[in-house]
Amino acid sequence: RGEGMERDVSLSFRLLSISQQKDPVLRRFLLHNCRELDETSVELKGNFDLYERQKKALTKMLNIEGGNVDFEEIEMSEQPMPGSTGWSLVAKAKRTSQLKGGVIADAIGSGKTVISIAIILKGIAAARKRSKYPRKSSATLVVVPPALISQWRDEIKKFTDELPNVLCIYDDSSLKSITVEMMLEADVVICPVDLLEAKNYMARVTRLATGSTKEFDVPKVPSNTGQVEKSGAQGVWIPASSQDPYGGANNANNQKRRNEAAYFTYLYHDYISKLRQKSFKGHEKGIPIEYFEWERVFVDEIHECLCTTKDELSEAKKNNSNDKSGFHREKNRRAGREFLGITTKDIARRPLVFRTAIFGLTATPLLDSTNRVIELANLMGNAYVIGLSSHWRRLERESGRDIFLSNFLEPKQSREIRKNIYAKCQDYLDFACCKNKNEEDMEGIELVEEVSAIRMTEDEGELYKSSQSGISPDSKGFGIKAEDFDPTAGHDISRFLRQNARLASRGKKLIQLCKQILEGDEHTKIVVFADGRISAGHAAADFLRNEESLGCTFFDENDSVEEQNKKLAWYQYADVTAEDKKRPRVLVLNFAHAAGLNLQAECNNLILFSPLYIGDGGTTSDPVADASTELQAIGRVFRPGQPKSKVNVYRIHVQGPNGEECLDGQLIRRNTDEETIQMAVNADD
Repeated sequence: RGEGMERDVSLSFRLLSISQQKDPVLRRFLLHNCRELDETSVELKGNFDLYERQKKALTKMLNIEGGNVDFEEIEMSEQPMPGSTGWSLVAKAKRTSQLKGGVIADAIGSGKTVISIAIILKGIAAARKRSKYPRKSSATLVVVPPALISQWRDEIKKFTDELPNVLCIYDDSSLKSITVEMMLEADVVICPVDLLEAKNYMARVTRLATGSTKEFDVPKVPSNTGQVEKSGAQGVWIPASSQDPYGGANNANNQKRRNEAAYFTYLYHDYISKLRQKSFKGHEKGIPIEYFEWERVFVDEIHECLCTTKDELSEAKKNNSNDKSGFHREKNRRAGREFLGITTKDIARRPLVFRTAIFGLTATPLLDSTNRVIELANLMGNAYVIGLSSHWRRLERESGRDIFLSNFLEPKQSREIRKNIYAKCQDYLDFACCKNKNEEDMEGIELVEEVSAIRMTEDEGELYKSSQSGISPDSKGFGIKAEDFDPTAGHDISRFLRQNARLASRGKKLIQLCKQILEGDEHTKIVVFADGRISAGHAAADFLRNEESLGCTFFDENDSVEEQNKKLAWYQYADVTAEDKKRPRVLVLNFAHAAGLNLQAECNNLILFSPLYIGDGGTTSDPVADASTELQAIGRVFRPGQPKSKVNVYRIHVQGPNGEECLDGQLIRRNTDEETIQMAVNADD
């Protein structure tokens, strides 16, 4: 984790009676507001000013950036004493460090972007003084989902004239026009979180680091984010070795995928190290982001980089972008995780190096498990929460040797250690995170949710049942649940989900809703969200395009990041020209684009084409993550700045031919469950 850190570590040991250990009380994690903090003001453009809660959040983040927040890092190991003594020896290592990052988790639409701009403004004078050739930039690096690049640029221009030098890097082609001098003198640089997947970018890193132009030398970003491993065998003794510690109990390809991921990480960091040893002239163009040292880093929608959800581990089982299971990989979070250096313990060796702090922004942090908090702390400035080392062995083991050693070296998850893991996770959230609500900003704006039902035809009903791949004939029916599919028995739920999404009755209801909305206001704009993993977005777009009076805007596979940003702008700003007014009134987005977009100025009607379900069946789904994504989608229009007094959200609910409850009804009930929603937002009253 860095040279010299071992000198700050203190060790202690104690004996503990196993019988006296109590089960830890594991409550829902809470994020607290900044109500008790002082306000910090910053001058913005024109009549703009921060709200009181924003000024207090600014105070908390500036305290972190200033190195004024201490955090005690601990690790523990517990081993039973020899014999049947009933006692165990607990070892505890601890050190106190200054937090180097924080998380602004304010509610959707509460102004996380403007708080970030305020942080930049408070430190811009010092940042400009620290700019120094060849690598030290005065800029704050802002890492965002690709669709938010232009929006961030526009927000900066909206709130201040003091940050005139903003560079937008959409992909490798836009990087080619930017010189070293421009990078060093910039105020803000905005780039996509999945830059490593941009065409030719890794080839550029390879060429500048090693001089090689051979395709063979360019590392390929792995398609997998982690693996779920069996931790043992039940009912039978399997002789195992260090080469195969689980005696063949796991998929043979899993180790191959882990090795591929580890090899990419090794090559990528080796190239970065070589790149930073080079010197480039000020007029040279196209030098990779990783070469420079930034004043600070912001990561928007940080929750999208946490892969410890069941949905991510489920997707990790899918091989590449389009396989026989039918799931379409719209984006690769592995690229974002590698770009942020999540597996690198020494932050000085991570791809993105900063001088002051790194901040994450999210309205739905998904902190319903200790693993997610551990990852969040690691990402945001490398704060160590107990359990981090074993967490990586479980999720992204680099070799068979690691698996073998982990049986002996990992801390045992006793009740005492579980209690401390939970406590330290909550401590981190208390010290590093804040969540402020924005009820006052939403006064006068009503959210009206409507479940719009339609019955499928008899023919559609037969297709619906026949798509239930792997389910026995006598069990197929309209009442089948997602958890009835057993992936270990070869059931293929993806075929069922795809068929459910492209039911003609669903398309009929979508067209009906759009026409109904446009009859009330022919100039309004409508947003439709669908699940891109099962090509539901394509299905929705096809239904709309086949209706002559409607049509839609949908991201084509060949659209560049810059072109996608331009298309989004059509639905963010008012129509000005005759060409603007001729464009389709409906924007179809995949749920992958659900976070961060500001569409409230022009849109107050949103349609959820089908309820979201990510998983393979059985217990593989994650209701919290699915509910969070739907909340993010609704938050694109139901947010401060919405000029209309009412926001309408329509959920299409397809029923059986005789009104039977089908998958839609089950998932709508699951995704709107109040307790699940509270876990998604982690809101403390």
